[in-house]
Amino acid sequence: MRTTVKLDADVEALLNDLRREHNLSLDEAVNRAIRAGLAATGSQPFGSPTRDMGTPTVDLGQALERAGALEDEELLRKTSIRE
Repeated sequence: MRTTVKLDADVEALLNDLRREHNLSLDEAVNRAIRAGLAATGSQPFGSPTRDMGTPTVDLGQALERAGALEDEELLRKTSIRE
């Protein structure tokens, strides 16, 4: 397949390094880089550490309502300062 691709400057530099290291043409370097990138996808599942936050010290049942009220208070404070 023949196509035109615009490479960012940093990607171009990495490809040029790969070409020099392994004496490759641009086509070979691009194909090798794409293969390596696609092969690496999914090899290590993403994980995010979790933490126990303990028992809530406040009732979270009304959390959104309270957050809205605090936001309203802050907006009123800011508008009263400007006047």
